[in-house]
Amino acid sequence: MTTIVLASRNRAKIAELDRILTGQGIEVAGLQSFPDAPEVPETELTFEGNALLKARAIAAHTGLAAVADDSGLCVDALNGMPGVLSARWSGRFGDAAADKDRANLDLVLDQLGDVGDEHRGAHFVCAAALVVPGGAEHVVEGRMHGHVIRAPRGTGGFGYDPIFVPENDTRTTAELSAEEKDAISHRGRAFRALAELLPGALATAGSL
Repeated sequence: MTTIVLASRNRAKIAELDRILTGQGIEVAGLQSFPDAPEVPETELTFEGNALLKARAIAAHTGLAAVADDSGLCVDALNGMPGVLSARWSGRFGDAAADKDRANLDLVLDQLGDVGDEHRGAHFVCAAALVVPGGAEHVVEGRMHGHVIRAPRGTGGFGYDPIFVPENDTRTTAELSAEEKDAISHRGRAFRALAELLPGALATAGSL
């Protein structure tokens, strides 16, 4: 069994990548397994830049292959924002992740308050990076298109999931099962693309 590190303490993300890699002989560890791992500020201006920044830092710290992602909601009526600022759109608010998620979500809804339903198009973007110590670096991107509704629905997922309805569905991503969300989500698409590269990347670096 080969271990890779997901540069995140978000248990939902760790479980998501672990589900996608099931059967490949690859174990996913989150940063909870590395309490002294550095916190890597997302200082780049692109999803790709932030994903690479985090993956490089965690690979260097642990000596293991590292995967990192940067994801965000891009709203048409907000000129593509919150975008790379999605996780901190409302600034510093509360200590718990749920508090921050709700503050970010409420701010987007307030900003779209007067925007008609026909102009509430949006998409999620995920850039996922793989960095293997002594090996290659890879970055892939996944997208999920849909629209923003006017009030949260559903208790699953995290972040902006309760206000986002994917194309060809009437449910928010917070109302989908984990398997349904994995099949269509921006992160699921990016992680699956990265999963295809993992065996070759690890073998090239002599990790298998």
